[in-house]
Amino acid sequence: MNQLEKLESQSIYILREAYREFKHLCMLWSIGKDSTVLLWLARKAFFGHVPFPLVHIDTSFKIPEMITYRDRLAREWNLKMIVGANRQAIEAKETFPDGRVDRIACCRSLKAEALKRTLSGEWPRLRYNHQTQQYEPDPYQEAYTGVIVGVRADEEGSRSKERYFSPRDRENEWDVGDQPPELWNQFKTDFAPGTHIRIHPLLDWTELNIWEYIQKENIPVTSLYFDRGDGKRYRSLGCYPCTKPVESTARNVAEIIEELKSGKFANIAERSGREQDREDGGTLETLRRDGYM
Repeated sequence: MNQLEKLESQSIYILREAYREFKHLCMLWSIGKDSTVLLWLARKAFFGHVPFPLVHIDTSFKIPEMITYRDRLAREWNLKMIVGANRQAIEAKETFPDGRVDRIACCRSLKAEALKRTLSGEWPRLRYNHQTQQYEPDPYQEAYTGVIVGVRADEEGSRSKERYFSPRDRENEWDVGDQPPELWNQFKTDFAPGTHIRIHPLLDWTELNIWEYIQKENIPVTSLYFDRGDGKRYRSLGCYPCTKPVESTARNVAEIIEELKSGKFANIAERSGREQDREDGGTLETLRRDGYM
């Protein structure tokens, strides 16, 4: 086995263990490259079928092409697509783009709080209807207590403190100092009732691994990751008011891989274009303790 095959095997094993151990399971799909690789691995793990819902938290400020891409794959791959949002804050314009709060407060409201209340079933959820091709109120309001997430340890400081099976409390809050040991592929999956579990099958993947796997498997990703003629592309995707492209002429996956291997971004954080990271001195750990992805 080469390195990519080992990573793939481990991730598929984690996905199958999660499906076996946790009853109310879902997977977060941010529409970015990492969670799309995770979605591809889930389809591989379950022979072309994803047996749990995909949950996307829509801030209403995503780059439009991201939403178009989300809905196209939902149709083509027959996904159980669920969308949640903090509609009250959005409608009241209590957001950073509307000038009412700072970026961190906006992320806490539109992402962390929206995720928490969507997972719990407290707030309305929309489900994609494959017959009407429309999002309609989701009649199922059960809480999702096991959540599969596409975070990587190398992506950002607080993520390096995660485990493959990482417990949260009933309020989705993360006690960084109380994480189970994971040694020699031995994973703790028996947690006390009421524990909320985050599952991280991509934890040991790197940015380069992700792109090499996208190339190997020919996984479709949004064209926002590629230079479209202006010498810029996105390296990490988020809300358009808070996400900036990087200087790059990479027009396809092979050129991104070559760029990463050249060391061009060796001293530049992957999320350097995400303005909320700059504003949070705790490198997002503050937000992630409260339930942020």
